[in-house]
Formats: sequence, structure tokens, C-alpha cells
Amino acid sequence: MDGVGEDDLAGRTGADPGGPLPVVERFVDNHGVRLNVATAGSGRPVLLLHGFPDSWRLWRHQIRLLAARGYRVIAPDLRGFGRSSRPSDVADYRMSVLVDDIVVVLDKAGVDHAAVVGHDWGAALAWRLAGSVPHRVERLVVVSVGHPAASVVADVRQGDRNRRSEYLRWFLTPGVAERMLPRDDWRMFRDWGWHGAEPNTDPDCDRQIADLSRPGALTAGLNWYRANLGRAAVSHSDPGAPVLSRIACPTMGVWSAEDQFLTESQMTGSEQFVSGRWRYERLPCDHWIPVRAADEFGQLLLDFV
Repeated sequence: MDGVGEDDLAGRTGADPGGPLPVVERFVDNHGVRLNVATAGSGRPVLLLHGFPDSWRLWRHQIRLLAARGYRVIAPDLRGFGRSSRPSDVADYRMSVLVDDIVVVLDKAGVDHAAVVGHDWGAALAWRLAGSVPHRVERLVVVSVGHPAASVVADVRQGDRNRRSEYLRWFLTPGVAERMLPRDDWRMFRDWGWHGAEPNTDPDCDRQIADLSRPGALTAGLNWYRANLGRAAVSHSDPGAPVLSRIACPTMGVWSAEDQFLTESQMTGSEQFVSGRWRYERLPCDHWIPVRAADEFGQLLLDFV
């Protein structure tokens, strides 16, 4: 199912909900998949990649800050999310396909290389981008999710990883999460991702639920897991996954002390897979760092990029 209507094809300009700087949204086409790309500011490019289940609006605080400080911010809705297309085939969400989306976004923007920042699945994609097309990544900031090889090591060494990732069992089985998450006004989703947030009490939780409630949106988001972690990842050969190469550019890993999904070891262990300069930062919040620790994280970005 496609994520946008024909009347959405023109570029549009609107106020960033987090501040007065204008954010311009335009669609980029990649073999029939339309990617909504938000841009703001001018100067050295910074590419922001969100995760599940989000959109470019996750970065609204950082977009405002970076654009005001003289950076050109490029923040796409990744395929399956936001106003971008939502292909129905699980194979359309393989990591190599996702990397190609980002290369097209950079090409259409006339950007040869950029500082790349990713959160959650966006971090996994950022690792892959830096490993497969290193000349496009000037420096790398990975938030919450460590290098894929470090995650494998953490799975073996750290028992509570299994507890934290129990949700993957029902994310990976088609139809299960689609039935469970929306029940009782998305109660399970609120408990799982947002500490039981009630309706109209957390704008980011409500924003995610509104996005996921659109036809086909929940399955599209879950297809990121199914294409890269589930049976589809095994049954369909993907020459782009997993990335095991060492990352040569300066890299900063950011993890949150109250992350409910991911252990610290999978982030700190990423250092051994980075040959460039490595920096690690730990913030006192839960998984949703760009909105839970917006100011602290924003300052880290300014310092690093």
C-alpha cells in the first residue's frame, strides 16, 4: 500500500512544529517508492535517520538547533513510515534496499557526503551506510543501536538481552503484532514503548500511534524487522546484510541509561568495530533520546559534527 496520495506529490513548506525555522518537504522517487524528505537550513549537510515507529518529526528539536547553527539538515521519512510509500512486500525492506534509498536521497540533494545521525533502525541503517558506501559518510552518530557485530556478541554474553528483546517474537510473526498492539486503544503499545502513557499525555507517543493507525502502516514498519531479522532475512539472499566491516570515519555512540530495549554492552562493544576515532556518551533517559534528552543530545551533535 502506498503511503501518499496523488495530491501530496508537490513540495510543501511549513513551520517546524518545534520552532520558527521553515522545514521544506519534498518527495524523492526511487524506482516507484516515494520518499518524503524534510530539509532545513543551509551549510554543511547533516543527514538524520529515524527508527521504528517514527518519522522525520522525531528530530524536530535537533533540526531547529542544527539549522540555526548553520547546517543543512536532511531528514527523510524512511520507507514504510511518515508520508513515504509503504511497499507491501517484505523483501522491499531489506537493508541493501534501504541503503539505496539513502544514496538516492543524497544524490537528489546534490550531497556527496554528510554527517550521518541515526536512531534505532535508523542507526542500524547508518552503520550499514558507513560500511557499504564509506565515501558518503563524513562522520557517524549512532543512537541506541550498536554495530551489528557488537550486537551479536552482546546477545551471547548478556542474558538480559533475551528479556529485553522478547517483543521480537511477536514482531517477526506476520499478523501477531498487528492484532496485539492496537487493542484497547493501543494499550500494549503504550505499555511496551512508552511506560504506559495514557492518551493525550505524551505527544510523541500519540504521534506514533496516529501514524501507525493508518492503513498498512503498522505492517510496513514491522517489515523492517521481518526483512532483516526474521525468516525473510534467511530465505531471501540480501547481499547488503549484515555489515561486518570496520568503520573508518569518526564515530560517536550514544546510549540511554533507561533504555527499555537495548543493552549498553552492544553499544560500548561497537568500539572494536570502528577503526576511526570513537566516542561514547551515556544519557539519563529512556530509548527516545531525541525527544527525551533533546537539549543534551543536541549539544552532543553540535560538538561532534
